[in-house]
Amino acid sequence: MNSDALTLSILGPAMVAGMLVLATHVPLDMHVLKRGIVFIDLAIAQIAGLGVIAADRLGWEPTTWAGQCAALLAALVGALLLTWTERRWPQIQEALIGTFFALAATAATLLLAGDAHGGEHLKDLLVGQILWVSRDQILLMAIVSIIVFATWFAKRRSFGRVTFYLAFALSVTTSVQLVDVYLVFASLIVPAIAVNALTRGALTSAYSIGVIGYVVGLAGSAVFDLPSGPLIVWTLAVCAVGFALARHFLLRYKAAT
Repeated sequence: MNSDALTLSILGPAMVAGMLVLATHVPLDMHVLKRGIVFIDLAIAQIAGLGVIAADRLGWEPTTWAGQCAALLAALVGALLLTWTERRWPQIQEALIGTFFALAATAATLLLAGDAHGGEHLKDLLVGQILWVSRDQILLMAIVSIIVFATWFAKRRSFGRVTFYLAFALSVTTSVQLVDVYLVFASLIVPAIAVNALTRGALTSAYSIGVIGYVVGLAGSAVFDLPSGPLIVWTLAVCAVGFALARHFLLRYKAAT
């Protein structure tokens, strides 16, 4: 146990990164559940990660604009392809999303097969390095968050298929490089599941679950020296279950009285 790790210099940038991820993912998660395509986040995150790996294999550092553009291009191609498949074969869209995820994941493995540090690259993609995010990464995510959130706020009542997929691709491309594939997926889906039955205050409740999950997870990872991404996924899940149970017992209490 290391309580000295609970310092703003260590946890501050990571917390800002987490809040920026939640800023765009929580509103988008409502549309994901509404459309019944819960694995789209995982698929596009993996496709964006494939773009980063492909850029690295071409000699472009992932942190450069060339690397960022490669990741965004991969995610946009994936998003546009999923837009077309949803229109063409809506009844099997979820199965197609799962297939694209598997193809992107295995393509990343194949690209890294001859890389001596391939295992480390895959670990960073899946587990992430949220405690070591840079100011440039945070600034880029802040710009993207403003664009995506403004688009959602302006078009939340008429969020079309193409707009949704493009906003999703842009958001996921940047967030997957701040956190990791699993945490991006959890940030999108877990709060949404917890508040799915709410008719009022769903967005506020989802944000609250996300913020508490990130705060507790980051603090716990620093104190107990555990991987941040996986621990935050678990704290998000625990917060979501706690919220659902509290709401269940509150409703039963109100019904009894």
